[in-house]
Amino acid sequence: MQERNVLSGMLATWLTAFFDAIEPVKWFLLAALCLILADAKFGVEAAKKRGERIRKSRAIRRTINKMIDYICWIFVANSLGAAFGTPFGIPILPAIVLFVIYGCEINSCFNNYFEARGTKLRINIFKWIKSKAPIIEPEENTGQNLEDKK
Repeated sequence: MQERNVLSGMLATWLTAFFDAIEPVKWFLLAALCLILADAKFGVEAAKKRGERIRKSRAIRRTINKMIDYICWIFVANSLGAAFGTPFGIPILPAIVLFVIYGCEINSCFNNYFEARGTKLRINIFKWIKSKAPIIEPEENTGQNLEDKK
């Protein structure tokens, strides 16, 4: 009986520490989940548009791998914030790190969305941030596309 109480107390202590560490980034977890699901949906639509065969097992595996990657990135950003952000007075360091990571996913979502709809647009939000340039660019025409129009 006493052993069970000790184990329960240790588990409660560990879970409390874990949830205290997760608290500042809980909204980033939700954002990651939304971005991953949107990218999976638009990725499947784009693959169908390209005529690729969709295998559910591969799609599920890639989605779960992406979820694990994002959880790791969130922990890395949280750790960087604790190690460097707090001592140097940069409280938004985890948000900056995650914005870069999420920016790649946002680009992927938009590009898959436009490809699935048959639009030849490419999105790059980093160009807009870097130079305030337009983020939507039409894909460059190749010689093959020019022949198709004739």
